Amino acid sequence: MKFKASIKVMLKPVVLDPQGTTLQRALNQLGHENVKFVRVGKLVELVLESPNPQSALEEVNTWADQLLANPVMETYSVKLEPQS
Repeated sequence: MKFKASIKVMLKPVVLDPQGTTLQRALNQLGHENVKFVRVGKLVELVLESPNPQSALEEVNTWADQLLANPVMETYSVKLEPQS
C-alpha cells in the first residue's frame, strides 16, 4: 500500500524563534499590526510503500526521530493518508 505522510516540525515553545520574530516585525511594518506572534517550522511530505498504516506510521516516526527533527529543540507531528 502507498501512503502519503506529512510531518510538521516545530520548535519547542521554550526555544526562541528568531525567524518567526523577524517575520512578525516585517508583517507589522507592512501595516499588519494585528499579527502578534509568529512561529516558523517546516513541513516534510513524502510517499512511502508499507504493508499497513501501523507499520507506515512506525517507519515515519523513526525517520522523524532520527533525521527530520532535533528532539532537543523541536517537536513533530505526523499525518498519514492512504495514497492511490
